[in-house]
Amino acid sequence: MTLDQWMIFIILLGTLVLFVWGRWRYDLVSLVALFFVFAVGLVTAGQVFLGFGHPAVITVAAVLILSRGLLNAGVVDSLSRLLSRVGDRPMIQVATLTGIVILCSGFMNNVGALALLMPVAIWMARQSGRSPSFLLMPLAFGSLIGGLITLIGTPPNLIIAAFRAETGAPPFGMFDFAPVGLGVAIAGLVFISLMGWRFTPRREGKASPDELFQIEDYISEIVIPANAKIAGRTLYELTSELGADRDVTVVALVRGDRHIPAPSWYQTIEAGDILLVEADSEDLKFLIDDMGLQLAECKGDCRAILGADDIRMAEAIITPESMMIDQTVIDLDLRHHYGINLLAVARQGHRLETRLNKTRFVVGDILLLQGSQEKLQAALKSLRCLPLAERGLSLDKPRKIIPAVGIFGGAMALAALNILPVQVSFMAAAVIMVLVGLVPLDEMYTSIDWPIIVLLGAMFPLGHALESTGGAELIAQKFLILSHHFPPVVTIAALMAGTMLLSNVVNNAAAAVLMAPIAISLALGMRVSADPLLMSVAIGASCAFLTPVGHQSNMLVMAPGGYRFGDYWRLGLPLSVLTIIMAVPLIMYFWPF
Repeated sequence: MTLDQWMIFIILLGTLVLFVWGRWRYDLVSLVALFFVFAVGLVTAGQVFLGFGHPAVITVAAVLILSRGLLNAGVVDSLSRLLSRVGDRPMIQVATLTGIVILCSGFMNNVGALALLMPVAIWMARQSGRSPSFLLMPLAFGSLIGGLITLIGTPPNLIIAAFRAETGAPPFGMFDFAPVGLGVAIAGLVFISLMGWRFTPRREGKASPDELFQIEDYISEIVIPANAKIAGRTLYELTSELGADRDVTVVALVRGDRHIPAPSWYQTIEAGDILLVEADSEDLKFLIDDMGLQLAECKGDCRAILGADDIRMAEAIITPESMMIDQTVIDLDLRHHYGINLLAVARQGHRLETRLNKTRFVVGDILLLQGSQEKLQAALKSLRCLPLAERGLSLDKPRKIIPAVGIFGGAMALAALNILPVQVSFMAAAVIMVLVGLVPLDEMYTSIDWPIIVLLGAMFPLGHALESTGGAELIAQKFLILSHHFPPVVTIAALMAGTMLLSNVVNNAAAAVLMAPIAISLALGMRVSADPLLMSVAIGASCAFLTPVGHQSNMLVMAPGGYRFGDYWRLGLPLSVLTIIMAVPLIMYFWPF
């Protein structure tokens, strides 16, 4: 090997190790690798940031904006409303949920489709008295195979289309992936619906929402005596007196015939007031013994005001884009900034018994929030959390399904008919969605998954360095040995399986960028068309079914499903084998050598 080849392999090996280690996020790792290939002279100063202007990067950003527009218009939400009619049979529930997420993921961001359908799946599981774990993993895997159907279904397809253009052929079109991807998606749906869901682990937890959040067990009624030192002071001052170590939430105040749910921090406490507080026995003892307050019996049912018409409780789930991730309730100060109370947190099907003020939120946590309808809607939108279906709380966005679908369909038609390049047509459609109000201006940038954009922009120069140094050709020579002894179908299957394994430990976009040059070099060595080999890389890169770190969809369902790292292969391994069995003959038929 030459010195340049040694250097690119060392850099790529270090990059893969850091990807697997997970201590640094993948976008930071890719930038570090990019600077290293520049430092050793594998790319010039003028080439370092060319990847950020790559058509695939622009298209991914545009598709993410369009996905947000479709979500805001209520396209997926309208589909999910139909799920309430499917009944309680697990096979039908799995088939319906997985089928809808496959359909949506073929034309929009798969994580976005999953994030909106996941709360519905949790609700359906609870209504049926089952653990959400039997629905969530099939839903996540369905979002992955749905992306195989179209050019815009998943970033690897866009990347592979761009690499095909470098071979001298036109890039893959909008529906060039459909003959193979649709076949794999249908086979995957049938398998998951009939028997695959039976392989998912059963994480038995409290199924119903009433069992999950029994807040009445934690609510106490406290009266303010005339001699209490807190009388005449505000709730904020009461909280300061309690200190950060106490986990007490004032959920309501009763003053004579007046009921004040979710009172303001600046509400003055008067002698004779009754506070409804959420606290455990230790903190309740502190309120009585150290603060001089008294337990009280309300006239009537004080707890009934928790369900008053102007105040309500709502369950919401934390999405990957939420600002709550790795924050505590004290960091967020929900009462002050949003006028809502956090009453409880559930993780992996169980209510957390640890102190809320010390709990750091993770993706998939289910929150029980209290506040007015208006404040809850505003808070969930700002915090990027999704309300659960059974509470009937929506983000109150007007339905504009027809214009949204029209704009999106027009962009697809322009790209499919080769009237405009895909990056131009989709970015134009994204701009139109902003102009007509389907995507507010502030959401245009927040809807873009910037770590993915940085990853793609940084990895493209690495992929080209692998090709220019001859590293891709060197790896392709090893595959050529296989092709000399076995029929081409074995080579395609081996390339697809290798890409799948890589995609299970690194981001699928990174896997596609690294494997595409190898596929092209292999095609040159075999003196055949690169199309079937590139298609096998596209399929393999998008089918990360074995680990939770292979794709955001897998990670998103891990906490609410109660899954462990080793659970994914139970359904993922047979689904991976089925994908190869289905995809290879379809590739050989529709994209022959």
